[in-house]
Amino acid sequence: MISVRNVTLAYGKRVLFDEVNLSFTRGNCYGIIGANGAGKSTFLKILSGEIEPNKGVVEITPGERMAVLKQNQFEFDEQTVLNTVLMGHAKLWKLMHERETIYAKADFDEEDGMRAAELEGEFGEMGGYEAESSAASLLSSLGVTEEFHNSLMQDIPGNLKVRVLLAQALFGNPDILLLDEPTNGLDIETIGWLENFLADYENIVLVVSHDRHFLDAVCTHVADVDRQKIKIFTGNYTFWYESSQLMSRQINDKNKKIEEKRAALLDFIARFSANASKSKQATSRKKALEKLNVEEIEPSNRRYPGIIFQPLREVGNQILNVENLSKTVDGRKLFDKVSFSVNKGEKIAFFSKDALAITNFFEIINGNEQADGGKFEWGTTITKAYLPLENTEFFTEGLTLIEWLRQYVPPHVTDADEPFLRGFLGKMLFSGDDILKKTNVLSGGEKVRCMISRMMLQNPNLITLDQPTNHLDLESIQAFNEGCQVFPGIVLITSHDHTFIQTVANRIIELTPTGTIDRLMDFDEYMQDSRVHALREEMYK
Repeated sequence: MISVRNVTLAYGKRVLFDEVNLSFTRGNCYGIIGANGAGKSTFLKILSGEIEPNKGVVEITPGERMAVLKQNQFEFDEQTVLNTVLMGHAKLWKLMHERETIYAKADFDEEDGMRAAELEGEFGEMGGYEAESSAASLLSSLGVTEEFHNSLMQDIPGNLKVRVLLAQALFGNPDILLLDEPTNGLDIETIGWLENFLADYENIVLVVSHDRHFLDAVCTHVADVDRQKIKIFTGNYTFWYESSQLMSRQINDKNKKIEEKRAALLDFIARFSANASKSKQATSRKKALEKLNVEEIEPSNRRYPGIIFQPLREVGNQILNVENLSKTVDGRKLFDKVSFSVNKGEKIAFFSKDALAITNFFEIINGNEQADGGKFEWGTTITKAYLPLENTEFFTEGLTLIEWLRQYVPPHVTDADEPFLRGFLGKMLFSGDDILKKTNVLSGGEKVRCMISRMMLQNPNLITLDQPTNHLDLESIQAFNEGCQVFPGIVLITSHDHTFIQTVANRIIELTPTGTIDRLMDFDEYMQDSRVHALREEMYK
């Protein structure tokens, strides 16, 4: 068990935590949620001992081992990949070195023999004889193939370093596992493996993540960081969000009686529990939702942006035709023979084992890159808005937000005065003096919110989204997701956010080096379809 007693942390006049008291127990996974800047990552650092609170203590059951997902990708540059993982179990790693040192001695004596015997016993109890094979298996499961296992960390690609550090944290079955954004840099299939791993994990897990599907799949509890406190709720993220929104709506309705509120919440809990009982999370965590207590639920005071795309006109019958598009970069075939037509009412998720393939495809159809072969044609009724993966080029000049947005006013808008532009920025939570901020000093999340304001300003009937959840907090992701669900136009999207894809897309197109797979189905159906699976294996050979 890990307990927090009266923990307080302040930086000057800014108080992050005030007299926080919590306990985290074995067999549970706690999703740490809260607005950007609320202190989620800081709280994990307090638990790990990296940050000392101004007041209070963190207590861990004696003998229990804690593992933390490291964030510094360069910390282990001089180590091999396999050794980096083994170092995640510090006690075992130290014992391995002492054992090797003794056996390497030229003047091995009786005392050394006795110590070696002791070490062998400890080594066996800690699983030392299986350690290397276990570490190798973890690496392979996380997409780090055997060819890299004996490479130095400094010599492997950056996206693999993230996976090695994750394997390091998971290695050796730690009693307490602290994970800050563990799905960053992982593809959907690897995220699925991690979900299964953590859903069956029997010790304590605390995780910070912006991936709602991941939180729903692994969490038995939500720890909400808000108002300088942290409160734990039983259930996963979706339950917390929907019940919080429901309670908020009911509190705002002055005519509702207390018992009516309670009855509605109990009915909601019953319906939610019935649905969740079929899920992997509920079964693996012994139906944690059955412990829900209606009195615990509070309305959220989060600020959610207003992401609303309002088309100026409906799309016509001719939307987008693509014929035999192909693209190769640095001798690497990204996609070939891409042919399809977009139809009314479609929201298409594009998928590939090579993320660069989708980005290049989106850049091509938006006129920013050239294909090697083939052609595409947009319909005359289409008004497009595009959220690219990289937005640096849009923010090189030090303009104020109002000046920046004014550049993108479309021709059909004849009166783009300051109140008009403030309205679009306000929907993305830029208010008051925020609009005087210079665009060249914005954070990654603020830049994405500016880009969404720019998109809404276009009144598009077709939107193209390349990893739209990057840099956004959970509140913005939720609002963006819901905005795309109700959008009456066409959506072309690629994302590692499982929930976003599953709830928005009704068609999946996968780009491969040898052609396309095109199915009218949602994402979960696509990933579970045995015929699709066989076809994918063939096309990626």
